[in-house]
Amino acid sequence: MRRDVTVSAEVRQTRGKNEARRLRVKGLTPAVIYGSGMETVAVAVDPKQVIKILHSGSGHNTIFDLAIQGGETTPVMLVDWQLDPVKENLLHADMKRIDLTKRLRVSVPIQTHGEAKGVKLEGGLLEVVAREIEIDCLPDEIPGHFDVDVTELMMNQAVRASDVALAGSMKLVSPADAVIAHVIALKAEVEAVAAVEPAEGEAAATPEEPEVIKKGKKEEEAPATEEKGKEKEKGKEKEKGKEKENGKKK
Repeated sequence: MRRDVTVSAEVRQTRGKNEARRLRVKGLTPAVIYGSGMETVAVAVDPKQVIKILHSGSGHNTIFDLAIQGGETTPVMLVDWQLDPVKENLLHADMKRIDLTKRLRVSVPIQTHGEAKGVKLEGGLLEVVAREIEIDCLPDEIPGHFDVDVTELMMNQAVRASDVALAGSMKLVSPADAVIAHVIALKAEVEAVAAVEPAEGEAAATPEEPEVIKKGKKEEEAPATEEKGKEKEKGKEKEKGKEKENGKKK
């Protein structure tokens, strides 16, 4: 998105860590500008102006003018930057010269709005899969973001990249079937249904009896039965022995 913003810059004569420290002490940030078949120029910029652009509605897709003292004034776009991980101060920035007559590929943020019917009526969950899509367009037509309405989404329905409304010279670069957002069933509900319902073609499983207990009883009963059999055989042998002894006495 083209904005009527001008950031002033001054040429850096030297480079290196020491020079970068000196610039930061003066309240400036080292940066470079390149592109459009022209030479790369090392410059120093006001970090507050650059941070303000990054935090604007169009963010890093903002096209603004960079005015170099004693040199060129050209439209540029931020293509890379480095922030302090603790203080979030701007440490360095790369800027690319933009030819307003040539098409660009840019990634544009997506903002979803509305309450999906699949969430409200069916108890589903809205999952946002992609936060941006890539398009090709003229620099002046780069949008700040795309709005996507998810109100009509029912369970298992999705909004895809091809559903995003494009205007002017915009062409979709991202895969047309890429999912932006969809309504899915809650994981806990899916697992509960899977645990209760038998698979297709299978009967519901019946609880099995505790076979271990039955086997234990049989194993306990078996030795007792064997002992009784042995006692009976011993008794018969004793009776036969007595009969023989009585016969001899007679």
